[in-house]
Amino acid sequence: MTRRRPPVCGVGRGTAGFALLLVLWTLVLIAFLVMQLSSGGRSELGIATNLEANAVAAAAADGGIAAAIFNLTAPQSQQRWPVGGPVHQLTIGNCRVLVRVENEAARINPNLASPALIAALLRVLGSDPDSAARIAAAISDWVGTSPTPKTPEALRAQYQAAGRDYVPPGAPFESIDELSRVVGVTPALYAALVPHLTLYGPADPDPNGADPVVAAALAQSRQSVPTAAPVPPDTMTLRVLAQAYGLGNARASRDAILRLSPSLPQGYAILAWRRGDAVD
Repeated sequence: MTRRRPPVCGVGRGTAGFALLLVLWTLVLIAFLVMQLSSGGRSELGIATNLEANAVAAAAADGGIAAAIFNLTAPQSQQRWPVGGPVHQLTIGNCRVLVRVENEAARINPNLASPALIAALLRVLGSDPDSAARIAAAISDWVGTSPTPKTPEALRAQYQAAGRDYVPPGAPFESIDELSRVVGVTPALYAALVPHLTLYGPADPDPNGADPVVAAALAQSRQSVPTAAPVPPDTMTLRVLAQAYGLGNARASRDAILRLSPSLPQGYAILAWRRGDAVD
């Protein structure tokens, strides 16, 4: 008699069930990986799109400065943009660009201004007379224009007493940021001073276009301080601010300082070109 084999159906069903479960988990894992890759791709695409939009806005802001130079040096005076006039609205590419032109010479130059003018500016900004005189003298010591300069030993002692490990160089500021290192200039005072200062203006600011703070300082200081030699009438120092708005939230600002004069090779010279503040 032939012996019959026991059925193996149960074993087959168990193996098939395990294999099916393994396939399902594999499909879930693949779906998860695909989802992650898709999500990462969308994020990278979004980042790339934002970078492109910001780069386009930055180029448009630079274009706004170039447009201002063109319009400020137009051959016919009636075609030139007025200094201190309204904000100009341009369209460059797909960006809206706002451009404003200011008289940079109407700001106070701490490298050249007299201590009396700097002290007057400090008083207008709220410093008491003694503090204003002391800080103005410290600024003059820093840039080397003090009428009664201190000895190196006295300056070292003054700065050591204030907890500083440096002394004034006795040379003009290379950037406005240096002003924050002058003894007596607190962060709050520095923030209040900066909007009224320039390193590109004359010793005696141009009252035309001066903001109310500078105008008040000039009114106080000119009672006792003679004015400096006038700037040639055909020479102007201007600040051009441009802000571009691109796709989405793309935004870029530029701030350029220009000197315009017929004596210059192209009729103008670029003194500074950098990222700027918003154009109001």
